[in-house]
Amino acid sequence: MEGDVVQMGAYIGAGLACTGMGGAAVGVGHVVGNFLSGALRNPSAAGGQTATMFIGIAFSEALGIFSFLVALLLMFAV
Repeated sequence: MEGDVVQMGAYIGAGLACTGMGGAAVGVGHVVGNFLSGALRNPSAAGGQTATMFIGIAFSEALGIFSFLVALLLMFAV
């Protein structure tokens, strides 16, 4: 019985850790939306900010991947 409770706790923790993946998707949408908003206001500056946008997207996606790895660790290593 105790092993079942620990296993259920690991699954619940993994599910909660996966919410970071949804947060990463929201973050990418926010970054791209703000970039497009700024690019439409000042099209001449959009070319210089493209690299910054991709760095923001990469950081957002990295957080999603890290949350997925934490979920996998909780499911299989605990």
